[in-house]
Amino acid sequence: MEVSGLPVELWQLILSYLCLPDLGRCSLVCRAWYELVLSLDKTRWRQLCLGCLEHRHPNWPNRPGVEPQSWREAFKQHYLASKTWTKNTQDPESSNCLSLFRRRKGRRRLCIGAGGEFGSLRAALAAASSYDCLVLLPGVHEEQGEVLLKVPVEVVGQGKLGDVALLASIDQHCPTARLCNVVFMPAHFTSVLYKTTSGYVQFDNCNFESGQLQIHAPGACQVKFCTFNQSSIHLRNVALCVLENCEFIGSENASVTVEGCPSSDRNWACKHLAMLAKSCAASMQEPDPAGCPVAKQNSWGESLLGPVGRCEIVVGEERSSFLSAVSAQALLGLAQEDTELGENLWAAKEEEYPALDSNSSDSDLCSDDEEDAQAVYKLPYQAHSLSHTLADVTDRRLQGNRLHALQRDLKLKSLQQELQQDKEAQSLANSLQGCIIRQCLFRDGKGGIFIYSRGQAKLEGSIFRDLTYAVRCIQNSKVIMLRNDIHHCKASGIFLRLSAGGLIADNNIHSNCEAGVDIRKGANPLVLCNKIHSGLRSGIVVVGNGKGIIRSNQIYGNKEAGIYILYNGNPAVSGNHIFQGLAAGVAVNENGRGQITGNIICENQWGGVDIRHGGNPILRNNLIFCGYSDGMVVGERGKGLIEGNAIYGNKGCGVWMMSSSLPHLVNNQISHNSIYGVAVFCHKDDAGNYTPGQGGSESFQEETEGASGENNPDSEEEYPAARHPISVALVELNRINHNGAAGLYVKSSEALNIIANVIHANHGGGVAVLQSSQLTHITNNSISCNSRGGVLVEAKCQVELRGNGIYDNSSHGIVSKGEGVIAENDIIGNHRCGIQLLQAADMKVTKNRIQSFRDYGIALFDEAKGLVQENLIFQGRSKKSILRPISNAEDCDIQNNMLLTFKKRFDMECMLINPPARPHIEGGALGSCTVTDGQRVSSITSRVDGGCHNHGSIFCTIL
Repeated sequence: MEVSGLPVELWQLILSYLCLPDLGRCSLVCRAWYELVLSLDKTRWRQLCLGCLEHRHPNWPNRPGVEPQSWREAFKQHYLASKTWTKNTQDPESSNCLSLFRRRKGRRRLCIGAGGEFGSLRAALAAASSYDCLVLLPGVHEEQGEVLLKVPVEVVGQGKLGDVALLASIDQHCPTARLCNVVFMPAHFTSVLYKTTSGYVQFDNCNFESGQLQIHAPGACQVKFCTFNQSSIHLRNVALCVLENCEFIGSENASVTVEGCPSSDRNWACKHLAMLAKSCAASMQEPDPAGCPVAKQNSWGESLLGPVGRCEIVVGEERSSFLSAVSAQALLGLAQEDTELGENLWAAKEEEYPALDSNSSDSDLCSDDEEDAQAVYKLPYQAHSLSHTLADVTDRRLQGNRLHALQRDLKLKSLQQELQQDKEAQSLANSLQGCIIRQCLFRDGKGGIFIYSRGQAKLEGSIFRDLTYAVRCIQNSKVIMLRNDIHHCKASGIFLRLSAGGLIADNNIHSNCEAGVDIRKGANPLVLCNKIHSGLRSGIVVVGNGKGIIRSNQIYGNKEAGIYILYNGNPAVSGNHIFQGLAAGVAVNENGRGQITGNIICENQWGGVDIRHGGNPILRNNLIFCGYSDGMVVGERGKGLIEGNAIYGNKGCGVWMMSSSLPHLVNNQISHNSIYGVAVFCHKDDAGNYTPGQGGSESFQEETEGASGENNPDSEEEYPAARHPISVALVELNRINHNGAAGLYVKSSEALNIIANVIHANHGGGVAVLQSSQLTHITNNSISCNSRGGVLVEAKCQVELRGNGIYDNSSHGIVSKGEGVIAENDIIGNHRCGIQLLQAADMKVTKNRIQSFRDYGIALFDEAKGLVQENLIFQGRSKKSILRPISNAEDCDIQNNMLLTFKKRFDMECMLINPPARPHIEGGALGSCTVTDGQRVSSITSRVDGGCHNHGSIFCTIL
């Protein structure tokens, strides 16, 4: 009959009464009938799928309320899986033809129990032939001794699950078997419910109570829709085993134990299990949005699970809505094409905050006549070696474009993109070896999966909750975890120890009492594209020579550090978004190392990056912004190469350093922070613990593994980031601009080198040295347009100022009350004195070029003394050159200085040509300087012992 002869709805009603074989016949009539049979997915196919006693809901146990995409496809998978056990063709000494004839014999159905043919399972097995079906009638069946399964049979419980209970210990000695719809309980003499050492066994819709399954190679198994109540499964050297849609409850130890390397001696069923696993994996490629509760993302990859706090720039101590070109576009996420809105914002804010303009000075208050007069005396200095960098700093649009480009480059990658670029990760994701666990639920027990002694396991789409730990992988074992949900574990979610490895990708790991992922003792996993959040401790911990590649993860909302590295941990951390943590974004401590590159680190309560106590990482090209404290903290004895980072918009300092630390701060953009750009402190306190929230209270249950014998650097291969050690902290080739206080603030009792930086338009002074009992070198820097003076040196400080260009600052060029050398600097266009020496200053001022428009070129007050020699002083409008005190003329030697007065503009333009305007940097502009390990642009002086090296503060002070 033609399909068009009746309405489709009527056909669907008629076909809904057909059984499975009849539906199959109807689908073979023609294409129209085939399409008609397919249209029954929500009706007849759903009834068939749910009506089968051998299977449960396709999305049980994790999402029983969510319908599958196709009920027909789910029923098909159930049916094919239930027939896997019959595909054995390796009967000894028989040809394929005989095997086919043997399997086509009519299968007998033997009933066991009250009213059945046999009183016990043992008796039925003695009479059974191959592939017979043994039906256990409702009731409790108990076997007094171990039951040997010598022929391939199927054991099925009649009725609903729970109607049939079997108290027995079964030892399989046949090639294949299937058990279905049975509740297994341990016999009185053993806790082993079932074991096989050679054959294949299939469990469908069974319950296991207080016992254990043991599968040893070359044996194999498939377990589907089963419940393990205080029970476990132990797999030893198994080549391939599949656990799907199972529930594990209340385990006293690990629910699944995988021991030993997958055997090369494969069971006959392995190829069938591999085909089944691949077909199931194809349907799991795209994660279901109704699955694990993952965080939605905006363009920055930030979580939208809860309200995301917005960053406000803090100027001084008052909160302001002022946003620079950097902040207005990058922080608010404005599109690059929204230039009109950005310009309007700038126009409004520049009126309100004129002092933060890149060229702001008190000359803005001068009359037009005075401005014209000042222009006559203005010396051109824009051609110095750092002028290109200075142009980048003052060009707001260019800065915004660069940050947009950086934001685009650091966009979070998807797992698919990662797998396309990383062949090793792709190979791991596609591997099918050992134990494969899919869509399972592990809850309310001690452990989920334990893998050891070179074992292998693959976990997909499973949920681990309310356990002591979810996964523990040790001893050269390998775990592949894809799209799992791991939460509310009493310890860490995932442990990796003793050279373990694998792939941990696209998982949702949250709300665990310890670290989300714990990597120790040489473990080296790939951790990609996970969401690790809301932990009561750190997100990821790398301890005791742990390694790993941590890439493209979202790590947020953890109570302690997002990533915590210590005891020679040495991971590669790149492309992650680490935000909204309640402590530091990344903490490197206790000789931790690591390469931290290309991450977005923002909105953390403490430092974006925190380095202390021998931590020695490499930080490159990270975006560290909008922190509620300092952008970066280098605490007591912290080290590391900090290169090419953008650090801006933080409510504390851009970089906060302890004088006892030895960082190498090079080629960073440090701007628009609320307090200092870079601050160096020396606090003397006896605090022995970490600041709360920095990760110092992290609990390590196995500290002997992480910190005893394996944290010896000599036992590790050569550190790939090894550099020639530096003996003095180095701040070099940085752009420090538009910060809320001084660009660089020094209060230290250790030596410090400040070399070739651009320090521009900061709301305080350019450089302020308040304490420096050992020599501070300030060399070849461009210090310009700061709202106060260029350089301030307080009493008893030792400073060498050499080769700097100090231009257009709103107060004095240099004010010194301390000791040292001021030599070969260009101090031009500052609004007060070029150099002012106060109190008991004792400075050697030689070979400088100095000009002040309205004040003295050099002024000495109080008891100032020293040598003022061979300086070139350009006369300003005030006609003032050198002011010297009369009281201490014998202690102040002023000689061979030259005063120049020019009347023609042409002469003025020639004044800073031979030599050119300072600073002079070999290699040109800042952006073109190449930084290589072990080779520096500048020379380093040796550290002098003393000061507070051993008493430095370990606190990051929130200002």
